[in-house]
Amino acid sequence: MTTPSEKLAESLERLKELQDSGVIAIKANDLTRVHRERLVANGFIKEVIKGWYIATPHDEHQGDSTSWFTSFWDFCSRYLEDRYGEDYCISAEQSLMLHSGSTVVPEQLIIRSTVGNNAPTSLLFGTSLFIMKSPLPSVAEIEVKNGIRMVNLASSIIHSTPSIFLREPIDSRAALMMIQDSSELLNILLDGGHSTIAGRLIGAYRNVGQNKIADEILKTMKSAGYTIRELDPFKGPTTVKFDPRERSPYVNRIRIMWQSMREDVIKVFPKAPGIPKNTNEYMQKIEEIYLTDAYHSLSIEKYKVSPELIESVRTGSWDAKENEDDRKQKDAMAARGYWQAFNAVKKSIKRIFNNENAGTVLDDEHGDWYRELFAPSVTIGLLKPSDLAGYRNAQVYIGNSKHTPINKEGVRDVMPLLFELLEKEEEASVRAVLGHFIFVFTHPYMDGNGRIGRFLMNTMLVSGGYPWTVIPVEERDRYMDALEKASVEKDIKPFATFIAYLVEAALKGKPIATKIS
Repeated sequence: MTTPSEKLAESLERLKELQDSGVIAIKANDLTRVHRERLVANGFIKEVIKGWYIATPHDEHQGDSTSWFTSFWDFCSRYLEDRYGEDYCISAEQSLMLHSGSTVVPEQLIIRSTVGNNAPTSLLFGTSLFIMKSPLPSVAEIEVKNGIRMVNLASSIIHSTPSIFLREPIDSRAALMMIQDSSELLNILLDGGHSTIAGRLIGAYRNVGQNKIADEILKTMKSAGYTIRELDPFKGPTTVKFDPRERSPYVNRIRIMWQSMREDVIKVFPKAPGIPKNTNEYMQKIEEIYLTDAYHSLSIEKYKVSPELIESVRTGSWDAKENEDDRKQKDAMAARGYWQAFNAVKKSIKRIFNNENAGTVLDDEHGDWYRELFAPSVTIGLLKPSDLAGYRNAQVYIGNSKHTPINKEGVRDVMPLLFELLEKEEEASVRAVLGHFIFVFTHPYMDGNGRIGRFLMNTMLVSGGYPWTVIPVEERDRYMDALEKASVEKDIKPFATFIAYLVEAALKGKPIATKIS
């Protein structure tokens, strides 16, 4: 007689076959009714809309949105293809966002289709599809990217409503900078007689300093008999100096984000005290805060560590063979790695105290921090040696976040830029806040990004003479929510205000984090 466990195993084997074939959006008829009901009952799949499912970890907590946000685009790809075939494309505005490197899950994805019903279709966690009954652009203007039918870059820039330049200035500017030659836009502008749009794009290109493209559009439209009125669609000028040869949307959007956010950081931060004369005394204070910092930083990452564990691992009295429980080993190796990385960070700080550029030091040594962070786990076999190789070679996701970090190719474009920005930035507060934010926004490693991001933040704080500042585990929700708002809405104010609040308290000798001793 087949046991319930054996029956569930059979259903899981069928689910694995689907996953191995690359299926993310599971249609009802992909599984028999028995398999489907069994997997739903045991939490292995979840219904998104009637007749459509996604796989979920069976131990996923109620209200955890991670599996949905990581599945969103793949789910939409199969669902829309199944429902509409080639008779759909996503809106010009959403196409522009994707072309510019944004993979944020939208609250509502707008779809154009000749058979649309002009009604929303509710999905999970407040997201939805809106299928608008509308003719499609010409076939030449449509492309398929990551399984989603969208309008191409030039068409998305031309057909997006003017409000996109006000609502999403970072993505709009990044998209504009991806155009290599005015002819990409002029073909569509001339064929459609889009004189008003041409005037808007001329103004937009002047805003980003691309006068050559602006002039070519103006001259060509005028020679074709159109009257053109230039209009800058952005709210204000940009001070970013773009490299017209740079085509990476990730590089341009990070450059714009940095410039647009830095003033918000400066406004809320106390003035930097400057590197103290007695650096030995300062280093001693950093040493004294280690236990507190390690406890809170590791706890934020949901490692279960105690002051006793941290201390025993630091001193080497913890015996891995006597503690072979997998969870305990992971916690202990995380603690040991944190201690080794902390020591590497102290070496970097000493270089900064010797008047070396903080951004240059970080560029030189952040890889050392990462290797020290995970070396103990490699030593006892919890990780493979190749896990220390460096920047990630696969996609990574952030739990419960609508923000999907950039792809692996984008990481290698962005990281040199981050160090360049840190090297050139004069304000330590900006280096600390935006350095931390851009690092975790990029998520260059498969793991450890939060811990290294906080090491980065403190190294940059120290470079301005601010005290080493611990982010309390009790404030984890506020911390994560502020990072989410910065990542999804491009609003750095909550994060900058939060870090400034912690720094000010530390400056007064009354740190917010509970001291561990």
